[in-house]
Amino acid sequence: MDKITVMKDIDELHDTYCADCLVIQQLRKERGKPGAHRFCIEACTVGDKLQFLGQELLKIYSK
Repeated sequence: MDKITVMKDIDELHDTYCADCLVIQQLRKERGKPGAHRFCIEACTVGDKLQFLGQELLKIYSK
C-alpha cells in the first residue's frame, strides 16, 4: 500500500462512518469527549480499521 491509498481509505472511513455517528454523539453527552474517544479506540469496529490503517502509515514512513 502506498501513502496516498492509505490516506484516502482513512478519509473515506471517517467520512462514511464517523462524521455523523450517533453513538459518538450520545456518548459525548453521557461520558464526555474522552469517554467517547475511548469507545472508538476500544470497542468500535471502524476504530479498529482506522488503527490498522494508521499502523500501515507508520510502516510506510519508517521505510
